[in-house]
Amino acid sequence: MKKNVILISVVVILAIFPLFIQKGAEFGGADGEAEAAIGEINASYEPWFSSIWEPPSGEIESLLFCLQAAIGAGFIGYFVGLTRGKYKRKDNVNNKEGQI
Repeated sequence: MKKNVILISVVVILAIFPLFIQKGAEFGGADGEAEAAIGEINASYEPWFSSIWEPPSGEIESLLFCLQAAIGAGFIGYFVGLTRGKYKRKDNVNNKEGQI
């Protein structure tokens, strides 16, 4: 239990620490960086695809990204828990058969 609390504390510190070190910094995504790098390499480049729907604001875009991450984390957590439960149940059945 103590180890879990320490690990969670370290993760929280690592997530919050950059916000205090880089005050006023803009944390942009990789898409903007890639677009700028491509523009430096080839100024005449035109994208061959554009978004079907553009979110009305940056907050909505962040919300959708967080929702996507939460769904993914929920799916992974469910899968890991289901797999762990199957192995535990299998071990319990094997242990009961050995006692008979």
